[in-house]
Amino acid sequence: MKSIEWIGGKVRFIDQTKLPTDEIFVETDDLAVLIDAIRTLKVRGAPALGVAAAYGVILGTQRFPSENSQEFYEAVQQTISMIAQTRPTARNLFGALERMRSVCRLNLHKSVERIKRMLLDEAVLIHAEDAEMCTAIGKHGAALIPDPSTILTHCNTGALATGGEGTAQSIITTAFEQGKKISVYADETRPLLQGARLTAWELQKRGIHVTVITDNAAAVVMAMKKIDLVLVGADRIAANGDTANKVGTYNVAIIAKEHGIPFYVAAPTSTIDVSIAEGARIPIEERDPKEVSEGFGKRTVPKGVSVYSPAFDVTPHAYITAIVTERGILRPPFAQSIRAVFQESSEHAV
Repeated sequence: MKSIEWIGGKVRFIDQTKLPTDEIFVETDDLAVLIDAIRTLKVRGAPALGVAAAYGVILGTQRFPSENSQEFYEAVQQTISMIAQTRPTARNLFGALERMRSVCRLNLHKSVERIKRMLLDEAVLIHAEDAEMCTAIGKHGAALIPDPSTILTHCNTGALATGGEGTAQSIITTAFEQGKKISVYADETRPLLQGARLTAWELQKRGIHVTVITDNAAAVVMAMKKIDLVLVGADRIAANGDTANKVGTYNVAIIAKEHGIPFYVAAPTSTIDVSIAEGARIPIEERDPKEVSEGFGKRTVPKGVSVYSPAFDVTPHAYITAIVTERGILRPPFAQSIRAVFQESSEHAV
């Protein structure tokens, strides 16, 4: 299943707010529609947001009428600015936008039509690279999974959240395809229930046994020795390994450490932001209070009561056993292992 695609000048994506009851796809060539989809979580997941952002640049500029490359660059800049205001935490979104900006900036001496083709090529490449990274993460991470194994997850990290087979969920499906006996406990992931609605839906489609639990049942399930390891994704990782992920992840990490259970993060290196030294500097998105007070159309909080609804929290690196990337498994001290993988990447680029 492809959560997002580029088809004939349009972006096609599955509306994740309709799952698990309705499998509805949306096709649009309107940037405003895509931006709304990103804001309202019809498209979500850090890697998928990077892909959507790249395609969004195409939607916002593909009908630009002028042949003046400088004017076109200004239009690209404006489009990038609009997309950048949607989701502040996801590193992949900003990384993709910067790649698109660079392609345009470095080719201003070429015709506008040529630059447009180069931008589309870059967007398609970003999508293809993400799919490849998902596959590599699955292969590296599967080696960490015992046979048999029961895994606890938080939020959704599957194909719906990426341009490929997923990050943490790719590890699960790869281990399953290797013949390992796998079962999963999925935190429902309040307030929008991405675990209950999306993770459970994806795993069930793959034939993997999944049990949904409320977020506040994670501790008792671990205490009952039902969990062998925890596997989560990430929206941004700081240079020291501190990891921003869906709110509630930090809770799970603390509980896992208390019970001596390995806690693994899975993410492509494009999610790592080496410009941010530590997690305290990661911008944390706050969501519409109505997602808590009137979730799924029913009021559950008295009118006039304040709601604080951060979309993410930051798990300090001390709680993380390892970070699985497409380049391999990074282990503590993360400041060193992260630095090493980026140095290696720079050397290969040269």
